[in-house]
Amino acid sequence: MNTKNLAFLAFPEQAELLISELAGRFGITQKPDNRYGDLLYYENLELSEDSGLSDKCLPYWARSVMLDPFFVKFNSIGEAAAELKKLQRNWAPYQYTCFRRAQLIQEKLPYINLKDRQFPVKIPSSPMGLWTLIDEHTMIASALTNSTLPAGTLHFIEDHENPPSRAYLKIQESLTMANLLNGTELPGAGQRCFEAGACPGGWTWVLVGLGAEVYAVDRAPLADSLMNNPLVTFQAHDAFTLKPEELGQIDWVFSDVICYPERLLEWINKWLSFKPEMNMICTIKMQGEINWPLIQQFADIPGSKIVHLNYNKHELTWIHTL
Repeated sequence: MNTKNLAFLAFPEQAELLISELAGRFGITQKPDNRYGDLLYYENLELSEDSGLSDKCLPYWARSVMLDPFFVKFNSIGEAAAELKKLQRNWAPYQYTCFRRAQLIQEKLPYINLKDRQFPVKIPSSPMGLWTLIDEHTMIASALTNSTLPAGTLHFIEDHENPPSRAYLKIQESLTMANLLNGTELPGAGQRCFEAGACPGGWTWVLVGLGAEVYAVDRAPLADSLMNNPLVTFQAHDAFTLKPEELGQIDWVFSDVICYPERLLEWINKWLSFKPEMNMICTIKMQGEINWPLIQQFADIPGSKIVHLNYNKHELTWIHTL
């Protein structure tokens, strides 16, 4: 049995889902030694050889993981910043207390962009440390984390007028992650996308905004602005029953359909049997308690990556790019 100190930063209001994942996916029932807001700290976390938890296989519901956490006592803001700068350049804060003091410390560190981003955006691949104030004179920090995003967080400047639904934020984030993970270029002019369950059109709105053509399928029509868009072809149908070979050239496949994960996996495999190198992004909607062996079947597909997005709720996003 190996032991290791780790700290998991949960997505907002999803700490219990993270704890549930540690138990259900990795067999870890040990309770956190301390909770600092959404940051769960485990001291001497017991890891069996068959738990599967490693630096390359970490919980989806952790937006960032401190892989080598340590505590720092300090007397001044300058001293706190100096202790971090000794280790590396890039540091991002997660704060749940002492907000003004944390801001002053961050201002003494090398600049990183903590603002909401304008889509499309490329995320730097530089390592990103994470630190958190516990009180006015104590912090927990880790230079080594699993995320190049500040505190594992990506938020976009929102458009409150034009998109037909807020679901557009999920595809913006997932396309950005596909680019970050594999360098995959975004869909654009000359490419044709197939979107299953497209109504009311949040994802289609993003895709046509990038210049791509969209073959959108759903039982109900899209927003009028999209139904009249020359880049959009709409079909009223059950998207999961259409055969890939009958749809012509398709460069990307998207699905945010509410369905059982088993049905989604079957549909994905149908598409990949037709074209193994197909770019695909699909939301895995959870139905009650999560079936982790089933989720692993998604992860085992070559070229796949599963992530939990900042804009996901009780769901995961499956990304397939080659």
